[in-house]
Amino acid sequence: MIDQQIAIPTKDGHTATFISHPERGGPFPVILFYMDAPAIREELRDMARRLATSGYYVMLPNLYYRSGVMELGALPADPNAPERKRMFALMGSLTIPMIMEDTKALLNYAEGQTAANTEIIGTVGYCMSGRYAVNAATHFPDRVKAAASVYGTQLATDQDDSPHLAAAKTKAELYFACAETDIYAPSEVIEKVKQGMSAAKAEVEIYPGTHHGFAFPKRPVYDRDAAERHWERLLALYRRNLV
Repeated sequence: MIDQQIAIPTKDGHTATFISHPERGGPFPVILFYMDAPAIREELRDMARRLATSGYYVMLPNLYYRSGVMELGALPADPNAPERKRMFALMGSLTIPMIMEDTKALLNYAEGQTAANTEIIGTVGYCMSGRYAVNAATHFPDRVKAAASVYGTQLATDQDDSPHLAAAKTKAELYFACAETDIYAPSEVIEKVKQGMSAAKAEVEIYPGTHHGFAFPKRPVYDRDAAERHWERLLALYRRNLV
């Protein structure tokens, strides 16, 4: 495997992007891996590597670069802790148009890499980035073939770019992995997503007995069985579509 970190130029600066892909073969379909709110960390790099071993060119960009932030470090459990308030402020500083501009920059860079096939793209976003992964499929409909949101937030809003409206704007297969208990994506929101996907090539799956963050090994809510199921679903999604 080849791992590297590249400062990729964007409209607003440079985003430090972790890239992992197999050493031999290729070019490989590109996977855009959008980080969750606690930012870049080794846990996410390991997940990117796991995806790459299945034959993909995986890009994990730092989405907080506009604020000059790369890694947040350990976060206290107390939701009122200053560190957590800072995280939520950083999360709130991002918008879908911003991240779509970043996505364009990531793809522009990948187009110049012999190991990357930017005509066949998959996306995945966790937590705050589920909506970014889905919007990539609507903003780049000719290239993004599969998009996954894993316990995504803000999935049903009153905006035109709400993820629950995405099915009519893309031919990509969409997958929503949802925690059974999630204050950031309650059941009424998930029901709206289901209704929006009813006639689409899409699946909304609720993982029984899980909480927001269940796929991250370093979280107290980590659920090994559910995490492995999410890997199975994600890789199957890509195998079906990234060919």
